[in-house]
Amino acid sequence: MRSLIKRTAHAGMDAIMCVMMNTVQWRLRHHTVTREQLEEYLLECREHDYRSYYSTPDENRTLNPPNWRRDGHRLSWKTPKLGEHPENNTACAHLFETANPKAPHGAPTIILMHALMSANDYGYRRIASRFNKQGWNVLFPHLPYHYSRRPRGYANGALTITSDLIRNAETLRQSVIELRQLMAWARERGSRRIALLATSYGAWVASLALSLEKTDFSVLIQPLADVNYATFGSPASRVMAGCLKRNDIHPEAIDRHAHLSSPARLTPLTPPDRITIIGGKYDRLSSPSSLRSLCDSWGGARYRQVDQGHFGYDAMRSALQESEQYMNHPIMSESE
Repeated sequence: MRSLIKRTAHAGMDAIMCVMMNTVQWRLRHHTVTREQLEEYLLECREHDYRSYYSTPDENRTLNPPNWRRDGHRLSWKTPKLGEHPENNTACAHLFETANPKAPHGAPTIILMHALMSANDYGYRRIASRFNKQGWNVLFPHLPYHYSRRPRGYANGALTITSDLIRNAETLRQSVIELRQLMAWARERGSRRIALLATSYGAWVASLALSLEKTDFSVLIQPLADVNYATFGSPASRVMAGCLKRNDIHPEAIDRHAHLSSPARLTPLTPPDRITIIGGKYDRLSSPSSLRSLCDSWGGARYRQVDQGHFGYDAMRSALQESEQYMNHPIMSESE
């Protein structure tokens, strides 16, 4: 009986959030990509592998390296993927430095990646304070179309995932490249240990970046592991799926981009025993079976499950415990 009540409560919470996401997609239904536009984009993507698709300006000599600007706790730079919304063209991250007597430039760094349409950063600030007390610097990037990057007239993060599949793909691409730039910035400041703690959409971004960047450890909370299901089968994407099908766009189109957007198709540089994926027992957006399958495809990454749906707080509590275990048992000593 107790289990049934808990399951019902979590299902209700997920249902409310799914209604909100579908409402946002309905308001943006006029953004739906046409079949012809998508076909042209997918043909272009055939020329890419994940290394070229997510290459940074340092790797691509046709682009200028980032011009970092520091204003107090705010770090900003021009995104290498410029778009039509000026607000989104300035990448931004908040830096929370440890008060550890050791110079903050040499301290390890953990990067917190927020969820899709994250309401506010209050909880992340509390998490940052927790890590600061343990001697870690914390970077909290604003993902495209969120927070400081929200275009006027749109809800926070609303443009990140819509029925415009091309913008979805390019936003994901932008997110991964910017995360890689941020990791490079931390390394240049002397951080020998760099870790990722990411949630939902942020965990999807992190999971793709892991194929190109080695971390000390990574803890991913309910990442999107099945892109096809997330687009056409998830209760959070029913409106989007309907819009796409009306334009004669079907799941096969997603499969043609999977070599770039599906984490299971890529191999992390971080050892599997330094990666933990956390799933929710009642999650219908990132199902436990899809996350276990992702762990297997990554060579046996650790899987932890909590009693919640896609939305809840138990997963983050578990993630913090996992992170602290990794922090206390580094791959190598800081003197090496």
